[in-house]
Amino acid sequence: MMIMPGDPTEQQSQIQLEVLSEAEQTQSTFEVERSRPSESPQRTQQTRLFILFSVGFCLCAFIIGLIYYVHCLHTTGPPGPVQPCESEACLQASAHMSVVADPFTRPCDYFLFTCLSDWKKARQSGQGSSQRPSPEQVDRRLRQEKLTDRKTLLLHYLREILDSTESPKSSAEYKTKTFYHSCLDTRSIETAGAEPFLTLIQNLGGWAVSGPWNRTDFNSTLGLLMRNYGTFPFFNLMVGKHPNETTPETSRKYIQANQPDLLIPIQWNSQKEKSEVKTETIRHFVSTCERYLALLGAPKESQMNHMGLFLALSSELASQAPVIDWLGCLQTTFEPVTLTEDDPVLVHNLPYIVRMSQIISTWLNKPENSNSDPLHTYMLFNLLHTMIPALDSRFSETVEQVEPRWKSCVLETERGFDSVLTDLLQEKMAHTRATEITDNILSALKLKLQGLQWNNQKAHKTVMTKVHSLSPKLWTSNHTLETELDHFFAEISVGSDFFWNYAQLLSLWQKRRIKLLEEQGESVDILSVQPVVNGNELVFPLGMFVPPLFHQTYPRAINYGVIGFLIAKDLLHLLLPDIHGHSESVRTVADCVWTHYLSATDEINSGDRFLSTAQQQEVWVQYSALEIALEAYHQSLKSDSSDTSLSGLSHTDLFLMAFSQMNCDSDPFHALMPLEPSFLVKVLCAKSEMCHVHCTSDKHQHLLQSC
Repeated sequence: MMIMPGDPTEQQSQIQLEVLSEAEQTQSTFEVERSRPSESPQRTQQTRLFILFSVGFCLCAFIIGLIYYVHCLHTTGPPGPVQPCESEACLQASAHMSVVADPFTRPCDYFLFTCLSDWKKARQSGQGSSQRPSPEQVDRRLRQEKLTDRKTLLLHYLREILDSTESPKSSAEYKTKTFYHSCLDTRSIETAGAEPFLTLIQNLGGWAVSGPWNRTDFNSTLGLLMRNYGTFPFFNLMVGKHPNETTPETSRKYIQANQPDLLIPIQWNSQKEKSEVKTETIRHFVSTCERYLALLGAPKESQMNHMGLFLALSSELASQAPVIDWLGCLQTTFEPVTLTEDDPVLVHNLPYIVRMSQIISTWLNKPENSNSDPLHTYMLFNLLHTMIPALDSRFSETVEQVEPRWKSCVLETERGFDSVLTDLLQEKMAHTRATEITDNILSALKLKLQGLQWNNQKAHKTVMTKVHSLSPKLWTSNHTLETELDHFFAEISVGSDFFWNYAQLLSLWQKRRIKLLEEQGESVDILSVQPVVNGNELVFPLGMFVPPLFHQTYPRAINYGVIGFLIAKDLLHLLLPDIHGHSESVRTVADCVWTHYLSATDEINSGDRFLSTAQQQEVWVQYSALEIALEAYHQSLKSDSSDTSLSGLSHTDLFLMAFSQMNCDSDPFHALMPLEPSFLVKVLCAKSEMCHVHCTSDKHQHLLQSC
């Protein structure tokens, strides 16, 4: 049945009636409103204020929300324009990034082999991008090319300081740089040959091996060698705290005596419970000593006689460990410090010290030794071993594991001029930036530890109490005035002759040892590169904050991604060495990361690859350190969002790229890491909106959980 519209005339009448009815209602309402009394002006004003307040509140809320949104957008680092860093250090960092692979454009293979040079070179040369290097290639490459450690990077930076062409600001700085450059002048060293050492021997009274000997007193020669030339033939002397005094308030230092580093390498036989010298070791040692004697011009017919007596004495000392005037030798060595018989001396390996005295007494009283004195030969052979770094290559080639020349020169310079180098390093240090990083990392570390699943509250409380009691501090020395440094080094005259510069350095080394005996507190170790706990202070050495790990002009993303991660990793190792036994989170996170890795390498179903407890802890440490460093960086951005960048990267992407390219760190725990540290970026980004690293070939990625 169809419903047809009604008659048009009837519909029009109905509409007119409805309009009239509405008009009557409007008229009635108007009359009622007009009949009401007028509202008071006060009520009208209140209404207007209420409306104005509501509009203002909504506007403020909108502005605050907009600011928060923009800030969060900036912090999490989506693509967008960022201010580029154009300092010299940034240009160098950018150049480095431009020649290595980009982890965000090659997500399927980059994170598996970042630290392997063979893999990098293959990809840069355009060879297959999906071929995995064989275990043989990996093992060979790792043997040939060690990972650059932080101490080497510090030595490189000290080298740059010493190579600087800036005019020295003090006499001490001039002497430091002159010493370093004389060490590098190998041409002059080769030209001098053995002559400088022969001259030194004559200054000490001669040597029956290479010429006349005027029968110098045994104790007098021994005292001179220890005081002026840093040579300790029969026993070592050092200065330091008592090994059993662990309280940080204890500042007393003691003279300590120990067995020396014997020229003949010895090995401990656990079955016979005695030291032994292997036959092949003796052969090599005899060959080396014969070469020394030949280089020093000793007649061939007398070489074997001196060698035989020297070996006999050396072997006897090595098997046990003098009439020595102990007090006289110590007073000579530590002059001008006043020492008496009542001053304590800590003795390590007492059986060696006692037996050594008896052996030397016996050899001194042998009448057949009156013309050659094997004890004098023994002492001068030790002096020769001390002076080898200052002699030509014919001598230095006899020493195994010779460092590159620049490196050994930096180390030798530090031995004598450490106070000057410390001041130069402090001048170039960005203290404010470094302090900000250490503070933020420690703060983020506390938050991380608070969120762990602890096995018991006692362990949780102990750890948190320990961490909260620590206050971070940069390990700096009191600024030494240039005049004070000049006064300390006034007694030495440094020139172009490295041998005599080195001889004076040995005297400086002993002067530094005496200074340790007199001063209070811990002296700064310029070559330290890891944080230490000293009482309630968490001390960060300046040597940690050097390029390319850190620079004051770098974008903070780089500083936090590299040195921030290393600091977090160091602190977790330092403060939580046995965390695996106290928190279930360690195993959970490590297994999660490992599952991601097996998925990326198509071994997720193998079922026979499990991590050891030590490996689980190291994976947790490094993944947690990355999270801590990233959180600390975001906290830094909340305080100041105006960070610069490189290559147009967002802040978070630059942080992660810096981490992935720089953290192939050869620390003591590197061997425990079962995967490349850069792979942690892939795990971090798997379920995060902050970064996007998606590999299309990973078939199991959608099944993986966030770690």
